[in-house]
Amino acid sequence: MIDSATRKPQRLAAIDIGSNTIRLVVVEVDADGTYRVLDEEREQTRLSRGLQKTGKLDKDSMERSLEALGRMKQIADGYDVAELRAIATAAVRSASNRRTFRRQAARRHGLDVQVVSARNEARLAFLSMGRQFNLDGTPVAMVDIGGGSVEIVLAAGTVVDRIYSLPLGAVRLTEGFGESDPWKDRDWRKLNKAIDKSIKRRVGKPPINPQVMVGSGGTFTALGGMVKYEREGRADGVQGYPIARAEVVSLVNRLREMPEESRKQVPGLSPDRADIIVAGAAAIARLAKHLGCRQILVNEGGVREGLLLSMIAERTRGKRIPGSQFKDRMEWVRLFARKCGSNEMHCDHVAFLATQIFDGLQETYELEPEGRELLVAAALLHEIGYLISHAKHHKHAYHLIMHGDLPGYSAREVELIANIARYHRRAYPKKSHENLASLGKADRRMVRQLSAILRVADGLDRTHARTITAIAVEHDDDATRLLLESQMQPRVEMWDADRKAGLFEKVYRSELEFHWVERDEKPALRSVS
Repeated sequence: MIDSATRKPQRLAAIDIGSNTIRLVVVEVDADGTYRVLDEEREQTRLSRGLQKTGKLDKDSMERSLEALGRMKQIADGYDVAELRAIATAAVRSASNRRTFRRQAARRHGLDVQVVSARNEARLAFLSMGRQFNLDGTPVAMVDIGGGSVEIVLAAGTVVDRIYSLPLGAVRLTEGFGESDPWKDRDWRKLNKAIDKSIKRRVGKPPINPQVMVGSGGTFTALGGMVKYEREGRADGVQGYPIARAEVVSLVNRLREMPEESRKQVPGLSPDRADIIVAGAAAIARLAKHLGCRQILVNEGGVREGLLLSMIAERTRGKRIPGSQFKDRMEWVRLFARKCGSNEMHCDHVAFLATQIFDGLQETYELEPEGRELLVAAALLHEIGYLISHAKHHKHAYHLIMHGDLPGYSAREVELIANIARYHRRAYPKKSHENLASLGKADRRMVRQLSAILRVADGLDRTHARTITAIAVEHDDDATRLLLESQMQPRVEMWDADRKAGLFEKVYRSELEFHWVERDEKPALRSVS
């Protein structure tokens, strides 16, 4: 990115205020969105110290953190950055006095500290992983561990399926269970039992079986350094370094038997992390076992790099990016469907049929105009759940859409698209369903109306042969008739659509009938825009 006034590459800075450590990175961004690091700084301030007991940020830790922020702000100002963004994660997020901390940061240093949700924290770490690793088509678990929490993203390559946040940060676990030095067997058993209980409650049976875990955060970096020193006699440069789960288990068992002063002497482990490494490494080991990950890759970037990437994306979105020909947000929907390996021709035809039905119903049933585009997007994406598995692919489609990248759509629109796609088969939408609970009454009605149409449209291309070339809709007091134009009688399509008509008949309170209208000449392929 070029500064229009100076014609020089723009400089950006990001500050990640973690529960254990505050990190600054300053970069210079080129016109194509790539960047190079100009400076980095980190300070361990233990902002979450005592938080678990009091629910507040400790006064001394808060003061150390504010002083560190002042120094980092001065460093960033020295580089004349176009934008400096500061975010806070688990510690500030859960503290009852977070407003005090934010007010002090603004008053003393002019910093507008944004408190990010656990979900967005995970997204930022996942953005970093996507830049650093080529994992297309590989089931992967992205894990970011801080002082207060662990964020987990389960994905098929670069497509997100689930996001979880667990209260298993290294500082939190150490304060809760690390009373002895070295760790007594009793405390060690309590720690592992608590970790397993949290994983089972929050994650349960994972929907995918990740082959690899990509880990960011100081605990992963420390593990990478210690393992690399044992293998190679040096601990520098652990970005992308592979670690076997068995090596983590062996290492953490040795570390827990050492007193803290001995751990400080372990090559590859920073002395200021010696007190919390055992609990943090235990969380990683137990999580890797639960998910079935045998290999772990270290990512030194993490949340702060993800923040930078999101800042760059915001500045380039809407501008012409080399290689991008996208004209509107529907093109991003098609790109996402393609990325998930969806059956593009079938989904495009289902979208076409769905709009024909929608247009025929709109006036009679007063369907909201915005619903048409949402229905098209859901139709194009309704099969992406096959990327995860055939079983329950409609539910997987919901999660993939909720966590997917659909530029131009609001959070509400994404949620509506996800729900419409989720209900293209199986259970009918119910207010009691967790995924519908946050929607308003009007939006729940729209989901029912549009998913009912999508079910029928999907049935009308059951053979994926795109035999139905047009649909006209007729109404009377007793029934809604779909007149299906086709060169040959679409028996299978009519049979399957009739099977899927239950929700339609319930929502629109009308019996649904299908009638074939013969077409003499072979039609050209049709698409929806």
